[in-house]
Amino acid sequence: MSQPLSKPPLTILLASPRGFCAGVDRAIQIVEVALKKYGAPVYVRHEIVHNRFVVQRLEGMGAIFVKELDEVPEGAPVIFSAHGVPKSVPVNARARNLLALDATCPLVSKVHVEAERHFDAGHEIVLIGHAGHPEVDGTMGQLPAGAVALVETAGDAETFTPRDSAKLAYITQTTLSVDDTAEIVAVLKRRFPAIAGPHKEDICYATTNRQDAVKAIARRCDFVLVVGAPNSSNSMRLVEVAARAGAKASMLVQRAANIDWPRMDGVRTLGLTAGASAPDLLVQEVIDALRARYDVTIEEVETARETVQFRLPRALA
Repeated sequence: MSQPLSKPPLTILLASPRGFCAGVDRAIQIVEVALKKYGAPVYVRHEIVHNRFVVQRLEGMGAIFVKELDEVPEGAPVIFSAHGVPKSVPVNARARNLLALDATCPLVSKVHVEAERHFDAGHEIVLIGHAGHPEVDGTMGQLPAGAVALVETAGDAETFTPRDSAKLAYITQTTLSVDDTAEIVAVLKRRFPAIAGPHKEDICYATTNRQDAVKAIARRCDFVLVVGAPNSSNSMRLVEVAARAGAKASMLVQRAANIDWPRMDGVRTLGLTAGASAPDLLVQEVIDALRARYDVTIEEVETARETVQFRLPRALA
């Protein structure tokens, strides 16, 4: 009788922190508690967070995701996503008698407050971020059209022409690459020394921590897998950070079923992390798929410990 072939060895460097952040956890809780309080259906404008697994689970509980408020019946409960919304959205909700609950991450709300403060001080505002991302749309939508100029790259920062360089301020999307953003800010400060910035870094603690954790493992890795969604800014940044920090290759996977097994040939040390909107259940699913093919050893590499929690809206507390 032939002996079963032994599995090849694989060391998984499991980055920590990874997965859900406090803002994502709060947003999901808001939908769950609203469903318990008001009953199904509860409407949610846009994906509550950028993860299809999370969205589909909430749909199974009775949440209905819509693109705009005109899809919501008058008087129904509606939740705004964690990414934030333009000011016109809650105004429209009130006009239509909707029971609105705001799941905007408090750290995104902080950026909204900064934008208004700078605007009230007479500053033209530069927003460092990605065009079309809902957080960027929400932040720009806090102020009148033309008040905020979007800068996506260091090249954009080099060519940006303000109305008055003496009255200029910058804010940033919360889920950007820390290193890319620092490069853009350096260009802005070199060109406009008087530019005002945030009192505290706009890139959120969770984005920074997850990037730091990936940097800590990347150089040791043949390959890094990032569990997350392609429309998740913080997840995509982790793929980029891993490659820049020394990983031989890096890739985004939404589920274990998306692993490109041929690319795993010859991999002996694998880095594994997850974006801030990806549940740890999906990380475990990936580990289980790897165990089926490899003799797995797991080494958790922790670079920070997170204890942040955000309160639910008063209406649900």
